[in-house]
Amino acid sequence: MQYFPLFVDTTQLNVLLIGAGDVASRKLELLSRTQANICVIAIDVAPDIQAYADSKRITLLQRAVADEDIENVDLIYLATANEALNARLAHLATAQGRWVNVVDSPELCRFITPSIIDRGRLQIAISTGGAAPIFARELRSRLESWLPYSLTSLFDFVAERRKEVQQRLVSFKERKLFWEHFFKANGDKFDDNTAQCYEDSFLNLISDGDILLIDDKTPITLLPIAAMPLLQKLDHIFADQTLPLALNELVRRDATRSALTATSDLTVLLEKGARNLIYADKETILQLKADLPMAKYLTAGSL
Repeated sequence: MQYFPLFVDTTQLNVLLIGAGDVASRKLELLSRTQANICVIAIDVAPDIQAYADSKRITLLQRAVADEDIENVDLIYLATANEALNARLAHLATAQGRWVNVVDSPELCRFITPSIIDRGRLQIAISTGGAAPIFARELRSRLESWLPYSLTSLFDFVAERRKEVQQRLVSFKERKLFWEHFFKANGDKFDDNTAQCYEDSFLNLISDGDILLIDDKTPITLLPIAAMPLLQKLDHIFADQTLPLALNELVRRDATRSALTATSDLTVLLEKGARNLIYADKETILQLKADLPMAKYLTAGSL
């Protein structure tokens, strides 16, 4: 993984954008949505960028850039038409430990800006590591059509009530069940029924337990799509061997991990509503399936 995705708190972040043409304007359209302090330096200024300056959203310095301009800033975007200037400032910024992005020159970038889907508190970033930005935009377009704009209001509603849920439900397990029930009942909409779904979810904090079985001969990439939500809800993972990377990427990251345990222990956990995964060799899994007929044996393409 060459590029590690991060979500940066833009409060009090100082951003410098060098250049004020059409390319810089596209970057500024995104940056202006944040809470960052933005300074733009350029001699020639596009009308869109001038409008940001007129509205006091940015600080505009209409002059040539100087080396000392890159001091005391957190992020630098270089978007001039002068490739030599971009490269020189990029090397200077990197030498000073600054985070720099040179538009259309990933080899000079300390960071890159992904394709972004903005639904208020819900942010989705898509990147191909600079290799295929056109594909990233295509994928963004598909996801945009699946994600309603009501998610912005929905997550504002959720954020305003997180403390109340923590006060009313002491245990983490209860809170997890609460939010599972809420989102299952409410879906991705925000309407007159959302508040009622919220209150109703306090009344239904019972979880149906689960036992999932996967043997080490099953290609993880061929698991059924229906298994994915189950893997994301796991409470416990039992295995005497390291999970393959592909499976590790699918399971809930904060599920407890332990060595294989007795069938009786699994039955007790099931009765308590816990969701469990057992990963082992095929012989062990087949024996567990015989001992635990209620378990779901996940194989290639079937659930």
